Amino acid sequence: MHTKGLLFGIAIGDALGVPVEFMSRKHLQVNPVIGMRDFGTHHQPAGTWSDDSTMSFLLVEQLIEGYDVEALGKKFCQWYQYNYWTPHGEIFDMGVATRNAMDKIAKGVSALQSGECDDYSNGNGSLMRILPLAVYLQNKPIDQRFCITKEISGITHSHIRSVIGCFFAVEFMIQLLKEKDKCDAYYETQNIVRDYLHLINIKSSEIELYNRILFDDISCIPEQDIYSSGYVLHTLEASLWAFLTTENFKDAVLKAVNLGDDADTIGSLTGGMAGLFYGFEQIPSEWINQLARKEDIEDLVSKTGF
Repeated sequence: MHTKGLLFGIAIGDALGVPVEFMSRKHLQVNPVIGMRDFGTHHQPAGTWSDDSTMSFLLVEQLIEGYDVEALGKKFCQWYQYNYWTPHGEIFDMGVATRNAMDKIAKGVSALQSGECDDYSNGNGSLMRILPLAVYLQNKPIDQRFCITKEISGITHSHIRSVIGCFFAVEFMIQLLKEKDKCDAYYETQNIVRDYLHLINIKSSEIELYNRILFDDISCIPEQDIYSSGYVLHTLEASLWAFLTTENFKDAVLKAVNLGDDADTIGSLTGGMAGLFYGFEQIPSEWINQLARKEDIEDLVSKTGF
């Protein structure tokens, strides 16, 4: 089942990255992540995932119940206010734009109006949770795929730059769901997204920011020119790069987290791509055994019918 590799991949990549979030690439080159670590940046037990996985699981839970942006906004708020779907009962990591959006929803603002929309609100907080949407959208027309992706991103990040990043990630996952070669899936996604963004008259200045993903081949960029910050563009580039330049799940996620900086989110996105593409069976069993709430994730997988 595609969903099992996807959801476990998201959580595994996330958990591998949590202990080294904000650490420099230089530091990790000397002391690389080779498996689950405990404590580290957030002082959490080994196998602990972060808000990336929580919000992905909440999205899946809502899609099982039915597509409803307002209901999803309320689910996110349950996490924010009551620690719902956290690995150990408390939140230890949350982005500024996401916190601001949750505060608005808690005060009664519609989830369609809650997202930050200025140029400086283009962190990876909506990209980090978007991958499971591909399974739900895979057989829907492109206008609907774009609209729904825009709405889901917009709960916290409504600027078009964040939406483009989410849209590319979802379209790429849809191509991977067709069981294509990953390079073919990448080139096909480039064509689909480029053409659609031009069709709906997205500002060329925003499209050009994504040149390395949309027009070049991100897998050909040398590592020193790949940035691993929490900026939506950098995070998407790094995740695609780690996935496209490796040949198995383990190598992909370790390459991702050892880029440093926003290691949990880049690990989570890469893990989602690799988990979907290579399958659950390719994920090292020792990592799965260390994962927080693995039975609950398994239960969530069993309920997905999309």
